[in-house]
Amino acid sequence: MEEKILRVNMAEQKITEEPVPEPYKSTGGRGITSRIILDEVEPTCHPLGKQNKLVIAAGILSGTKCPNSGRLSIGGKSPLTNGIKEANAGTPIAHQLASLGYKAIIVEDIPEGNEQYLLYLSDEGARLEPAGDLAGLGTYEFNGRIRERYHEKIYVLCIGPAGERLMRNAGISCNDPEGGPGRFAGRGGLGALMGSKKLKAIIFDTSKIFHAPIEEKEKFSEGSKKFVKILRENPISGEGLPKYGTNVLMNLVNEAGALPTKNFRFGTFEGADKVSGEELAARALSRGGVGTPTHNCHPGCVIRCSNIYPDEKGEALCSPIEYETAWALGPNLMIDDLDIIARLNRICNDLGLDTIEAGGALGVAMEAGIIPFGDGSGAIKLLEEVGQGTPLGHIIGQGADSVGKTYGVTRVATVKGQHLPAYDPRAIKGIGVTYAMTTMGADHTAGYSVTHNLLKAGGYVDPLKPEGQVKLSADLQVATAALDSFGLCIFVAFALLDNPEGWPTVVDIWNAKTGNNHSMDDILELGREVMRAEREFNKRVGFTSAHDRLPEFFRTEPLPPHNTVFDVKTEEMDEMNEQFNMYH
Repeated sequence: MEEKILRVNMAEQKITEEPVPEPYKSTGGRGITSRIILDEVEPTCHPLGKQNKLVIAAGILSGTKCPNSGRLSIGGKSPLTNGIKEANAGTPIAHQLASLGYKAIIVEDIPEGNEQYLLYLSDEGARLEPAGDLAGLGTYEFNGRIRERYHEKIYVLCIGPAGERLMRNAGISCNDPEGGPGRFAGRGGLGALMGSKKLKAIIFDTSKIFHAPIEEKEKFSEGSKKFVKILRENPISGEGLPKYGTNVLMNLVNEAGALPTKNFRFGTFEGADKVSGEELAARALSRGGVGTPTHNCHPGCVIRCSNIYPDEKGEALCSPIEYETAWALGPNLMIDDLDIIARLNRICNDLGLDTIEAGGALGVAMEAGIIPFGDGSGAIKLLEEVGQGTPLGHIIGQGADSVGKTYGVTRVATVKGQHLPAYDPRAIKGIGVTYAMTTMGADHTAGYSVTHNLLKAGGYVDPLKPEGQVKLSADLQVATAALDSFGLCIFVAFALLDNPEGWPTVVDIWNAKTGNNHSMDDILELGREVMRAEREFNKRVGFTSAHDRLPEFFRTEPLPPHNTVFDVKTEEMDEMNEQFNMYH
C-alpha cells in the first residue's frame, strides 16, 4: 500500500490524493504536521484566515499492533498562541487514518457562505457533504445524531459550538473505542482553526484498524510483545496509571508542594485527597454501572490510564477526568468536589473546550471578582454562558489571556498566550523551563520533566534547584518530539527511561516496520528535526527568545510551602536555544 496525502480544498470543494513528498516519508505524526505547516503556511497569516491550514497525521507506528501507538497529531498555526501548534489525542482514528493509507490530511482555504461540512472517509475514498442540521450541536448530541445518519460503527473527529464560533480555546473532539467524544486534541485553539474552515467533522467509516504496511512482520511482532512486557513491568506504566489513571498525580504533586492552588498562590491544596485519583477510582467502583477507573483511549493501549466517571445512578457523567482537568477545574479554583469537576468537564467536552485553558480562564475570572474562588455552581454558570454565546461567555471561551486583558488582571499564568498546566514551575523547575522554551506555549507534555524531578524515572534532578533543569528539559523535548512522531503515548517514557532495553526495543520495532537500519541516533535526530522546523516557523512569525519567559510573578513571588521562586537563569535558557539552532 502506497501512502498518500489527502488534500481537501474547502473553497473549491475539491479532494485530491497526492504522493508523499520524499522529506515526509521517514517521519509521521508531529513530524509531518510541523513540517507541512513550515512548508505550506504563511507564517504571518491570520490563524483563522484562508492561508492557514489544518493538518491531521497518524504516527509512524500507528495502524499497527505496537502498544500505545494510537496518538493522532493535529497541527496548524495556533489561534491561541499565534505560533506553530501540534495537539494530539489517543483515539482509534489514528489507527484508521494510517490503515486507510493516508500519511496526512491537509484541510485548506475557506468556503463561501455559512454552510458547515462533513468530510467522509471510507475504504472507497473521500467526499464532502453538507452538515445540515448537525451544525451547532454539542459533541455528545452530534455523536448520537451522526450515527443515525450513517451507522453505529463509525468513528468521529468533530468540533463543538466553541469551534464553530471560532473561540480561541476550542479543541477537537476524537472518539474513544466505544464512540464517546471525550478524547481531545485540546490545546492551542485548533478547534477554532477547524471551525474557520467550516468543517464540522471528519467521519471515519472503515473496519480497518491494524492495516498499516509492515516490512518484517515477525520481527515487528516480537518487538511489540517485548515492548508490552517492558511497559507492564514498570511500576508507573504497569501499576500506578492503570489502577488510578493520570489523576494518581494529584496527591503526589500536592505532597511535593507543587500543586498550583488558587491561581498559583499556593503549592498545596487541603482538599487534594477529595479530588484525587484514589477517590475517583473508589467512586467509579462504588457507584457501579458503567463507571470504571481504567479504560483505554485506543485499541492497543496497555497502560489504560483513562476512566469513565459515573454519576450517583451509575450512568456516565464524563470520560475521562484527567489529572490536568481535575486540577484546572479543582484546586486551581479552590473546588474540592469531584462531581462538580465532572460536570464542568462534561460541559467543556460538549462545547469543545480545552479543560486546562477553561480552568485557567475561570481562575482569572475569579481573580477579577466575577465569582468567588470555590464557587462551583458559579463556575458551571460561566461555562454555560460560553455555550449560550453571551458576551461574557465569548470572553471566557477565548482563554485566560482574554479574560485577563478584558478585566485588567495581571496575575495570568500564560506563556505565549497559553495557560500553564498542573505543576507550579517554582517547585518543579524543569517543567518551568519546558513551559517557557517550547514552541507550543506553556505545555507540560513537550518536555515532561516530572519524570526526573518528581518520579525519578531514569534519574533524579532536584526539582527545587535551578542546576541541570535546562539540559533536562531540552533532552526531554527532543525525545518527546520523536515519540509524537511515532504516534506513541508520552507515558511510555517512564518505562523507556527506566529500562535499558526500552529505547532499543523501539528502534527494533521501527526497523521492522520500515525495513531500514535505524539507530538511537536516528531517533534523536527525528526529534531534533521536528524542533528545528517548529522553531524556524515561529522565528518567521516573529518570535524571539524574549517570548521564552514565564510570567514575572514566578520569579518574584515565593511559593509556599517551600518558599522558592523560579530562578533558572534566562541566559542559560537562551544558550540552550542557540545550541539547538532555534533562532538562527
